[in-house]
Amino acid sequence: MKRTTFCLAILSAATLFAGVAQSQTLSTFPESDNTITPVYNFINTATKTLDMTMYEFVDTTAQADLIALAKKGVTVRVILDQNSEMSSNEAAFNALTAGGVSCHWANTKYAVTHQKTITVDSTTSMILTLNLTSKYYSDTRDFAITDTNAADVAEIEAVFNADFVNATVTPTKATSLIWSPNLSAAALEAFINSATHTLLVENEEMSNSTIVTDLANRAKAGVAVTVIMTNDDNDYESEFETLTKAGVKVYTYKDSGTILYIHAKVMLLDYGYSDANVYIGSINFSTASMTENRELGQTTQNATVMLSAYNTLVSDYQGGTLWTKT
Repeated sequence: MKRTTFCLAILSAATLFAGVAQSQTLSTFPESDNTITPVYNFINTATKTLDMTMYEFVDTTAQADLIALAKKGVTVRVILDQNSEMSSNEAAFNALTAGGVSCHWANTKYAVTHQKTITVDSTTSMILTLNLTSKYYSDTRDFAITDTNAADVAEIEAVFNADFVNATVTPTKATSLIWSPNLSAAALEAFINSATHTLLVENEEMSNSTIVTDLANRAKAGVAVTVIMTNDDNDYESEFETLTKAGVKVYTYKDSGTILYIHAKVMLLDYGYSDANVYIGSINFSTASMTENRELGQTTQNATVMLSAYNTLVSDYQGGTLWTKT
């Protein structure tokens, strides 16, 4: 939850996997123009409704787009975190409200509302690893994935409707969703433990001991596990030591003056094999993120999405520095 940005290469796919057709797009950030154009474009496809849950919102372009939609008659609703980011979000909250957007401060029962999701016309949801915070767009690795599966979108909307009025709700997996705080710990552990050949991982945090143990055990079982992270003053030295002793390859980028800050939360397992799968979402490898926050991610076996994720992850670890204990 420290930073957020991204490099976005948007690809559309209508792919058959295991007999199921699913059309999705994956965007990878930062883009060459240091903006999040694919996200802006997605926002502006709304013709009837737009529902957004965002941890941090400091982007005047996206703000103006939402206000313009509201003035055209689109029903725009936005949930913004207040427990951690009220000071950052207040300007957007006030401007959006004045512009005809219905804004709601997130339920304080969650440690933070760290979810980043945009749903247009109740037909397509975009699940992001990034926040709408302009100052991070030029150097932060992030992803955004779209989901048109009717069951997934309906569940995302049902949870949004409840969260918008602070109502009690217990999210479900639907087709491919992973929610915090009620589902993600078990789901992410099961995802990791299903890897049999390879596992490529990017995450901003690595403090949850169960996740660390699961990654280490996969490496000990012969899975080629690669982790790519920003190394904040060696904050995760003990966790990295556990991982590397087990055979995990950990590649890092410096936090200060880095060419790339790893904010993405993505795991790609067994790429090139029939059981290949990718997870993309907002959930960090921390106990709070999995058990106390409102978060959302999803898994997909879409071939084009996995190829794009694979190419980015390989490029990222090749550009990083192999971590060793000092």
